[in-house]
Amino acid sequence: MAGGKETTRQKMINIMYLVLLAMLALNVSDTILNAFKNINDSLEESKSNVNTGVDQLFAAFEATKLKEQPERAKPIYDKAVKARDLAENLNNYIESIKQQFITQGGGYDPESGDLKARDNQDIAPGLMLNKGEGKRLKDKINNTREQLLALLDQKDRENLKLALAANDFKKNVNGKKRWEEVNFGDGTPLTAAMTILTKLQVDAKNAENEVVKTILGKMDMAVVNLDKFEAVAVAPTSYVLQGQPYSAEVFLTAYDSKSNPSISINGSPVAVRDGRGTYMVNTSKEGVFSWTGTIKVQQTDGSIKEYATPVQKYQVARPSAVVSPDKMNVFYMGVNNPVSVSAPGIPVENLKVNISSGNISGANGKYNVKVNAAGTATVTVSAQLSPGKVQTIGSTEFRIKRIPDPVARFGGKSGGTLNTAAIKAQSDVFAVLENFDFDAKFSVTRFTLIVAKPRADAVVLQTSGNSFSAAMRSAIAGITPGTRVIFDNIIAVGPDGSQRSLNSIALTAN
Repeated sequence: MAGGKETTRQKMINIMYLVLLAMLALNVSDTILNAFKNINDSLEESKSNVNTGVDQLFAAFEATKLKEQPERAKPIYDKAVKARDLAENLNNYIESIKQQFITQGGGYDPESGDLKARDNQDIAPGLMLNKGEGKRLKDKINNTREQLLALLDQKDRENLKLALAANDFKKNVNGKKRWEEVNFGDGTPLTAAMTILTKLQVDAKNAENEVVKTILGKMDMAVVNLDKFEAVAVAPTSYVLQGQPYSAEVFLTAYDSKSNPSISINGSPVAVRDGRGTYMVNTSKEGVFSWTGTIKVQQTDGSIKEYATPVQKYQVARPSAVVSPDKMNVFYMGVNNPVSVSAPGIPVENLKVNISSGNISGANGKYNVKVNAAGTATVTVSAQLSPGKVQTIGSTEFRIKRIPDPVARFGGKSGGTLNTAAIKAQSDVFAVLENFDFDAKFSVTRFTLIVAKPRADAVVLQTSGNSFSAAMRSAIAGITPGTRVIFDNIIAVGPDGSQRSLNSIALTAN
């Protein structure tokens, strides 16, 4: 098997081939023999599919290229036919060996569809080794490979990897090194030998397909032909900012580097290099402008042909930028504030964004702003309008505000009545931000619990964190309907690091 990049079909065939070699080392059972027959049938189908694909390649070439451009196509076609003939010659030679196997094996069993003597281990070694047919087949495979590659250019030969090869092995395979011994040596059942021959035919067809595709593909390679011309103008953009130069290329779609046409824009000549003219004009005024390019080409008879581009238009506008906060028109301290930045007519990758207070990160129009102090911050946008030139195109001022205070909740409530069992089942006080779109979380750091039973003195307890202390859990466990449960002096800390004094929670157990 050859190295290099192979098609999926060829990889599958090679895997089956390795499995086949591994099976040869095992005792030959009906299961293994049936496996060889199944592999052989699959290979035969693959060979037929590849052959159909090659025939379609030739048919398409004959119906189009060979008729439309016979003088150029005929030499290419003849070389592809030679490749087909080489592969077919090898295929026929392998087929003749298969016919000898069929004859010596007593033909096919109509019931199993396999050779009658499929388990015979003497026929293949007798023909391929004792009579030297294996050595002759190996030489023919390698000669065919070399002749196919010889039909290609050096570069194509280097890029094309053919699986068609019959090389002796560098390391012993069950004590054998010669290609013919490994594939057809002692212990090789007749059906296995037939499968190997079919695999070689598939390799030959795949090699034919790759070589024919490469040869016929030469017809599609570009050929410079200056008998037809079309004037083309290409500008990087039709929208430019004031102070940014406008440039465009005017050239022929069919040209070569030796041509030197005369190119003018609105009647004024422009410099020409390698058949291309470049139009560049200052953009000191706003507005919409148009221009037409004219290309004059001297023909082989000395006459001049003139070609004109369609009217080209471009717009010059004042510099502008758009800075829009993704959530609201303020920046909040301690959280990521998403910001989108764009400027009409300028690619987002050419924009540079800075902030006067805080930090801004991101790229390609999407940024995150983080601020830590109240006040204002200015976002400034600049752009690279031409190589080496950066220009400020806009700025926007934002207010910086503290995140709103969260609401304290216990059992999902901030006051009112709550079932006695529900109160006993809870043990944590939470700080919740209501109607706030940013991802900001507050943690309760301390609170006071007051438990007031009817006709009893109130119990007042304090703790750190947001969970009940052991004493608090004991006090809550003894509440009855009508008990007042109050959470007071609740302190929470948010992402900006500031302490917040939250609302009290007054609950009545029912």
